[in-house]
Amino acid sequence: MVDIRVVGARDRQKQEFTEEISNLVCPGDVITTDTGFMRGHGTYMEDEKLHASVAGVVERVNKLICVKPLKTRYNGEVGDVVIGRIIEVGQKRWKVDTRSKLDSILMLSSVNLPGGELRRRSEEDEKMMRNYLKEGDLISAEVQSVFSDGALSLHTRSLKYGKLAQGTIIQVSPSLIKRRKTHFHTLPCGATIILGNNGSVWISATMNEETEQTGGYEQDLEPVSKGDREVIARLRNCVIALSEHQMMLYDTSVLYSYEESLRFNVKDILKPEIMTEIIENTQPRLESLGT
Repeated sequence: MVDIRVVGARDRQKQEFTEEISNLVCPGDVITTDTGFMRGHGTYMEDEKLHASVAGVVERVNKLICVKPLKTRYNGEVGDVVIGRIIEVGQKRWKVDTRSKLDSILMLSSVNLPGGELRRRSEEDEKMMRNYLKEGDLISAEVQSVFSDGALSLHTRSLKYGKLAQGTIIQVSPSLIKRRKTHFHTLPCGATIILGNNGSVWISATMNEETEQTGGYEQDLEPVSKGDREVIARLRNCVIALSEHQMMLYDTSVLYSYEESLRFNVKDILKPEIMTEIIENTQPRLESLGT
């Protein structure tokens, strides 16, 4: 049976969920006529009035006013968790695509050596770089510093970071990822989710803690069971549903939407009316928690 739908139906249902945001501005809108405020990112002065230069949400910190764009490339900050793909192996460094304005850099000195050895990197380590990480590998890492041109320097020194395998990746807007103390979550449904600050979400089956001696380089390529694949697919569709309705992504919102989706088949979750029903049931639960 073929499921044929009208394109405009999905847009109409999404519009019902658009919340009124009082501090939403468009380019050229006057934010304030008070000259006592300082001009921040996304603003400009004209005729002694502060105007918005981008479409976004006005944020005030004391006397500083800035506009946070609704859609923008990822701007990294120190401490951010990111998911990226190795695109080039260079001299004592890897170049990583993290969906930011410039390619990120992962230095050989910023990774764990196999077995967790703590020593200076030698010429032999440089020759073995492709054995650690090669082009096309997907990794999780943390932003160590930001260069003057905006490029990011990454590190994977913690055992929770490293090469990713046997899962699925979803790309959403970085503005939808809620900043939390941790972005690595093991959900009770039997899956692990990494919510990268750069808008990349990684979902995989929960693995046993056997990576202590691998330095994050070895991939478990054992076949994933059908039950785990179904959980991963359901979580993926729930993340897509949340992002389609511009809802913030964090462990609680993903878990609640997963629980609300259990009444439906995995393949049906992305149907507009079912997607809307899941979000309608998820929102009150999140609001009751005050999140």
